Amino acid sequence: MKIKILLPVLLAGLFFACPLAAQNLTQTVKGVAVDKNIKTPLVGATVVLLDPQNGAVLQGAMTDADGRFRLNNVPVGRQTIRVSYLGYKEAVLSNLVVNSGKELELNVELEESVLESKEVVIRARAEKDKPLNEFSTVSARTFSVEETQRYAAAVNDPARMASSFAGVVIGSDGNNTIVIRGNAPNGLLWRMEGVDIPNPNHFSAVGSSGGGISILSAQLLANSDFMTGAFAAEYGNALSGVFDLRLRKGNSEKFEGTLQAGVLGLDAAVEGPFRIGKQTGSFLVNYRYSTLSLLSRMGVNIGDGQTDFQDLSFNVWMPAGKAGTFTLFGMGGLSSQEIPGITDSIRWQEEFWKKYPNTYLANTGIVGLTHSKIWGSNTYVKTIAAFSGMKNGFQLDEYQPDYSARRIQDQDFSQTKWTVSSVLNHKFNARNVLRAGVYVNVLNFDFAQYEWDDDFEFLRKELDNSGRTTTVNAFAQWQLRPTDHLTLNAGLHSFHVPLNAQQSVEPRAALKYALSPRQSISLGYGLHSQMQPLGVYYVQDSDGRDLNPDLDLTRAHHFVLSFDQSLPGNMRFKVETYYQSIFDAPVSREAGNTFSMLNNVDGFVYKPLINDGLGRNYGLELTVEKFLTRGLYFLLSSSTYKSEYRDNAGVWRSSRFDGRFANTLTAGKEWTLERRGKNRVLGFNLKLVQMGGLRSTPIDLEASRLAGEAVYDLSRAYSDQMPGYFRLDVGFRLKRNYERLTTTLSLDIQNTTNRKNVFDRFYDPEKEEIKYFYQTPLIPVLSYRVEF
Repeated sequence: MKIKILLPVLLAGLFFACPLAAQNLTQTVKGVAVDKNIKTPLVGATVVLLDPQNGAVLQGAMTDADGRFRLNNVPVGRQTIRVSYLGYKEAVLSNLVVNSGKELELNVELEESVLESKEVVIRARAEKDKPLNEFSTVSARTFSVEETQRYAAAVNDPARMASSFAGVVIGSDGNNTIVIRGNAPNGLLWRMEGVDIPNPNHFSAVGSSGGGISILSAQLLANSDFMTGAFAAEYGNALSGVFDLRLRKGNSEKFEGTLQAGVLGLDAAVEGPFRIGKQTGSFLVNYRYSTLSLLSRMGVNIGDGQTDFQDLSFNVWMPAGKAGTFTLFGMGGLSSQEIPGITDSIRWQEEFWKKYPNTYLANTGIVGLTHSKIWGSNTYVKTIAAFSGMKNGFQLDEYQPDYSARRIQDQDFSQTKWTVSSVLNHKFNARNVLRAGVYVNVLNFDFAQYEWDDDFEFLRKELDNSGRTTTVNAFAQWQLRPTDHLTLNAGLHSFHVPLNAQQSVEPRAALKYALSPRQSISLGYGLHSQMQPLGVYYVQDSDGRDLNPDLDLTRAHHFVLSFDQSLPGNMRFKVETYYQSIFDAPVSREAGNTFSMLNNVDGFVYKPLINDGLGRNYGLELTVEKFLTRGLYFLLSSSTYKSEYRDNAGVWRSSRFDGRFANTLTAGKEWTLERRGKNRVLGFNLKLVQMGGLRSTPIDLEASRLAGEAVYDLSRAYSDQMPGYFRLDVGFRLKRNYERLTTTLSLDIQNTTNRKNVFDRFYDPEKEEIKYFYQTPLIPVLSYRVEF
């Protein structure tokens, strides 16, 4: 579809294709209330709809024998619901978005109070940033799907949204790779429904944690957690951060759908009920197909090639009565790019990269089956079996003077993984909760890489290996709450890698004390470890021998101290300081080589390595946040930090990610355009980022001219800092509610000022000069969504 046709169609669909708006539009809000620790239904809990302006009760309901509740005829717009139960802390859910196009399903988890009396309801301040995982105490917060849609330039992507948080910066505009507290991006762990998953992004590189576009569907995600340090004991094989994603289940009473069209492509979602014997389950499926060539037709330069991707996500919920509950979930994505190059030696002088045609693909996916069951009145067990895999390929050719193509690089990497896990939650009483579990992974791999050798003029093998290995993670963590003001979380995590008999036993602990209902102080510590990208162990020398079969895990001590203050006006202030001491980091064995895995973004490293490296990250983070109230919100985060590493010569240097500071303002305002019935809502959002540039190793210009290729001054590794980064993103949203239909027109303008932010330097052998790589220019992202 031509873009000049697409825009009028979207606008016409918004303003003319729908029936006239009805007044006093309402929708159903329903859900379930359960115990936070062991998921038992809370029978007889009180659920009330509150007036967002004055807190008055508008209507109410009680949960049934299954803990379920239902509120009918809830006005569309942003609403607040309070859920209370005797002996439990009440939950206040604010800024719930009620649309006429879809029913709103809630899963409310209440925390039991440690007070002896069960005859009172415990009034508690609504903690909108509090993580869903009760064992996560420091450097953790929850985020909603609505935030991934509302934040400017987030485009439904949790990673891009997280770059608004303190301590988090985007590593490159061209993808969603994030740098957390100065750590390498591949230290990030992705988890879904309680199991580790492969990198859930399109156009991802092997050994990376990010990519060009998220595979994750906003239609499937539920509220989830994001962590940046001193993680709870259940998280392993990660050094920098954790995304702990949860999926929502489909509507189990009626069929609903979503259609979306935009310059990034088309996607469709459908959900509804189905019967399994006497039980009623639900399904939710989303499919998306896109071609980024639509952007090029708008005049946006995204390169010369054809870029495509598609993905499928699903979640099937299957209650089984006394046997418990089963779910079948999965996601998969296919992405590819083909750049043909140009057979014109004159143009090579100006654009030398166009003499290198290449093809690229990145496929990834996971499917998992979960079983959850409540045993007795105090024990909850969740067991998961999952299969995941990913495949990356890259072929690079070079046009010769006669315009024939010579293969100079060939990569083919495949990995699959079988995972079985089981986690037990047991609540001894309101004060003591135990969670313990084990994860077993069986990994199969097939790696091949060949590089052209100019000296001997042949395609040299760097990696050609296949096989199988396993990893085993086990953990136990205990939560003690002597009072409602004091919480202690402590545990151990064990990580075993039979590949080379490496073992890590890691203590974790965190303490939180509420100084008052509005103030708290927290302290956290954790020892964490991560294995290297699998191919690093199997790279080979010229004789075919593995270079790094005995490489150990990289380890780090995390220390965190934080203070949290709730302010009037639905605001909060948080200050957090941290220190991370990294050891056993792989560095080069070669004398004078300053390489460290702590600077690596992605890919396998074709060097002999040894675990003699060190690193340290430390800093101070400030957050001032106003949660959305009366249509206004803002999040101001500021980070000052230092990121350093020690090479094999014992020299401490700035790491590649030592930007020193990052300031981000994310804000927005909503206006209701009709007084009678909230039928039209106009939203304006912005994101302003100012941060220090990433670092690079200087290029020795004279040596490069003599060699005919880039020669780096390794004695000054990462001493050059790129110019400061500045970017403004803005977004506009217009939502309209009709009878049983909701439409949303969105326009995100990324890098609104079209600033040329420097990414790095490179040597141009044709011009014999040093040039800059720039980040992405202004990019408009237009979409139109219909929910029904």
